[in-house]
Amino acid sequence: MAQILIVDDDAQLRQSFGKILEAEGYEVRTAGSGEAGVSEVAASAPDLVVMDVRMTGITGIAAMQRMRAAVPNLPVIIMTAYGGTETAIEATKLGAFDYILKPFDIPDILRLIHQALEAGRLARARVAVNLKEGLQDGLENGAGGDQGDALVGTSRAMQDVFKAIGRAAPTEALVLIRGESGTGKELVARALWQHSARAEKPFVIINCVAIPDTLLEAELFGYEKGAFTGASARRVGKIEQGMRGTVFLDEIGDMPLGVQSKILRLLQEKQVERLGGREMIPVDVRILAATNRDLETAVAEGRFREDLYYRLKVVTISLPPLRAREGDVALLARHFLSRLAREMDMQNPGLTPEALDLLAALPWPGNVRELANALQKALIFSRGCPIGPEEMRQAIGKSGAESDGQGGSAAVRNQQGPSATGAGDDPLRAFIRRALLDQAGDAAFDHVLDTVARGTIAEALEITGGNRTRAAKLLGLSRPTLIAKIEKYGLKVTTQVQ
Repeated sequence: MAQILIVDDDAQLRQSFGKILEAEGYEVRTAGSGEAGVSEVAASAPDLVVMDVRMTGITGIAAMQRMRAAVPNLPVIIMTAYGGTETAIEATKLGAFDYILKPFDIPDILRLIHQALEAGRLARARVAVNLKEGLQDGLENGAGGDQGDALVGTSRAMQDVFKAIGRAAPTEALVLIRGESGTGKELVARALWQHSARAEKPFVIINCVAIPDTLLEAELFGYEKGAFTGASARRVGKIEQGMRGTVFLDEIGDMPLGVQSKILRLLQEKQVERLGGREMIPVDVRILAATNRDLETAVAEGRFREDLYYRLKVVTISLPPLRAREGDVALLARHFLSRLAREMDMQNPGLTPEALDLLAALPWPGNVRELANALQKALIFSRGCPIGPEEMRQAIGKSGAESDGQGGSAAVRNQQGPSATGAGDDPLRAFIRRALLDQAGDAAFDHVLDTVARGTIAEALEITGGNRTRAAKLLGLSRPTLIAKIEKYGLKVTTQVQ
């Protein structure tokens, strides 16, 4: 019988969660603080620890470090009601098996516990490799303070991103960051750098699409005196400038084929050659890359080297679009408004509940960047009054990001009813038209189908009170297929433990 230790300063949670685990056949022990949890691990050596991150006394992360110092392969699941970026990344980086937000779904936590216990069993049998030992001492929490352009989000999709950053950051692995324009790919690259062993060394950003093709090679690799007309002196390239640090190649999907071949050689040989030079120069840099392009299509069409593509895709972090980040829009809106007010030396007027409802309902094709720009415009014209839905509509309309040639924002008109979209009184037609306007282009058909599927599954779960088995039968799906679709669409199920 596996023994599980629950560490949380909430007595009610310890009791209710403990009963659930005991009903599953586990032996349960509990502790009300991080210090008590550390003592319990030393005394009873449990098979798994499930622990809150914020408690009186030492934090869950600090307690986890002490526990894993005593029992190196001990799996620890961190749980918290707060989805802070730094805490999520630090917890994963420092060896937590996983990180889960409260309130959590019972089936999800039970499945995670099963996985953690199996990983612990394999580790004790020396089948698994412990990827992270020699943990840092004295890191009491993951709070990063005021971080300006920080990654913000409590949605499951963003929590997965934070975990991926925590796992990849301590390594030297090349990481490819994928996502639509405006989703925050540079922020992910910065987080990978800040949480790496190279954090005290340079972080060099190269936007491959902002530099003309004729200049990109010289910008990346530098040149020798006389290499071309106007090269009056030697110049060190951006790659060399990042020596012992991190180089971020933004929009690598737009890089010319000729430069791609030299990047491939850099990745394979850790050397560069300046334009006009004859010697290979060793470089010690970690490469991060990002793109909003469909690299698979680019490879098939001969616009991107296949060998470079396979070299890049080993470790990939995919950023979700804002429309897929359920519950994050209001959080981001408050974050941006606070930051912008501070930067512009203005009073933060706040957002009305109606404005937040409007923001949450919009599709945001420009993603997080578009949301930030709209809030900046609304703040400038707010005159110190709370920002309401009308002010937000005006700001979004002026942004032009969703203009469809009819003098305003298509997304805003979508909030005004079927007739605003030209669909008459047919609700189904209006719904489809809105979905198409949300995602015009090559992906429009799949977006409409996904929108319908998501709504259908959500309704089935509502009818069955969150019972996945009954919902699967109602929909004519297998239970595993339903669970996969729930995860795909980021749906929340009401079966929860508080």
